[in-house]
Amino acid sequence: MLVNLKRIFMTFASLLFIIVATSCATNIDEVVSFDALADSHTEISNIEKNDINLTTKSINENISNNLMGESTVYFTSQIDAAGLLKIYNALDRKVIGENVAVKLHTGEGTASNYLRPELIKDFVKSINASIVECNTAVGGKRSNTALHYQVARDRGYTDIANVVIMDEEGSMEIPVKNGKHLSGNLVGKHFSDYDFYVILSHFKGHLQGGFGGAIKNTSIGLASSAGKNRIHTAGKADSAWLSYGAAQQDDFLESMAEAAKSVEDYCGDKIIYINVVNRLSIDCDCVPTPREPNMADIGILASTDSVALDQACVDLVYAAPNNKDLIARIESRNGQHTLDYGEAIGLGSKKYKLVNIDD
Repeated sequence: MLVNLKRIFMTFASLLFIIVATSCATNIDEVVSFDALADSHTEISNIEKNDINLTTKSINENISNNLMGESTVYFTSQIDAAGLLKIYNALDRKVIGENVAVKLHTGEGTASNYLRPELIKDFVKSINASIVECNTAVGGKRSNTALHYQVARDRGYTDIANVVIMDEEGSMEIPVKNGKHLSGNLVGKHFSDYDFYVILSHFKGHLQGGFGGAIKNTSIGLASSAGKNRIHTAGKADSAWLSYGAAQQDDFLESMAEAAKSVEDYCGDKIIYINVVNRLSIDCDCVPTPREPNMADIGILASTDSVALDQACVDLVYAAPNNKDLIARIESRNGQHTLDYGEAIGLGSKKYKLVNIDD
């Protein structure tokens, strides 16, 4: 028994070293894999299963949560149908499966900066995808399923693809692992109908989030109407968040990141993210009369990492001329906190390599 206790202690010490080492490493190449380390500690395999409740899987999960390496973000300044196809083709991860969903924002009002059909048509058709959306929680035409479908028709989306309002029959709940604010994320009931998700976002400012990009489109965008209420109240209510009262700002931002993480956990490697950085208003596409942009268009970016992608977009905004208004919107809402928290919970990495595919 004394020998077993000694072995357990030594094992915990070794595992603790691994976790600490991974949290301090600055490069993924500096980290020794658990499997390789375990080969040099053959005593671990001799410990009875009941003596220790840590598995290789759980250790690898801890390593994943403590270490995020540099991600790749692809960039093109070509904002047209050909540019969108080019940025998708640059990604190492390609769409697979029979039922593919492209999640976009249908936009509110005739002046909205929603992504135009002529921009996305060739890409959507090339992957044989449906366009998916969920109803809103704050009124407007997109809070009602029938009216939301009419908005999609008016935009011209139904002319290029099948369109599905995923929460027209309610919600389904997916788990949020170790959430501070959320234990479950309410997405549209038809969320599970799809084999692969393309999160196709218009990057711009946002009244509450500071900016809206991949994380916002994955979290609030895929949330059902009830799920949107839950995120806006940081898990306190599933209805009437405006009358209930919004959460504290950072709690709301963190809830968005937690909801996005639940989607990524559910999809695994069956998800990619593309941001179109044009029409850079300080207002979201949900605003019927958004403020006219002061900034010039920047380009299209794509990644398999939503945190890296949004961070790259934010960095490009900071580097661009005439950015004062959009930066003020981002900073006044503490928008960077979404990315900081997203990295902390393992959603993605703020460290990235920007690859210009125009070169």
